[in-house]
Amino acid sequence: MKNFVKALLVSFAGLLTLGNMPSYANSYDEQKVVYHVNYGDEQRYRGMLGNIQNHINGVGEDQITIHVVMHGAGIGLLNSAHTDELIQSRILNLKAQGVNFKICANTLQGNNIAVSELFDASEADIVPAGVAEIAALQQQGFVYLRP
Repeated sequence: MKNFVKALLVSFAGLLTLGNMPSYANSYDEQKVVYHVNYGDEQRYRGMLGNIQNHINGVGEDQITIHVVMHGAGIGLLNSAHTDELIQSRILNLKAQGVNFKICANTLQGNNIAVSELFDASEADIVPAGVAEIAALQQQGFVYLRP
């Protein structure tokens, strides 16, 4: 609970900081994006989460829909958030801005992982198959990114 409160405070501070940033959001049309995460590198997770925040800042929160789809080693993102406060606060900030984090059911089942073991995850976040979810989102006009 202590770490959760700390993460909320860090998240709140991050949101206040965003309010002071210049806005260039008027130069882009509405965007729909799926970020693909299937790697197990904490440094890369931090960079990807920063990219997503920069994406939101550039386009505008009301002009963008983002889904982060995790499968395979990518669910390590939500495991890392238990011990990495930067990853934890970035996830919470992004969720507060409407970013959806989707978890592959096949990965959970294949690795015998309960959704309750993952940071800030629920049954509503689970999709049947990560790669099928990415393909379905692309069929709906989402742009594919894999930072």
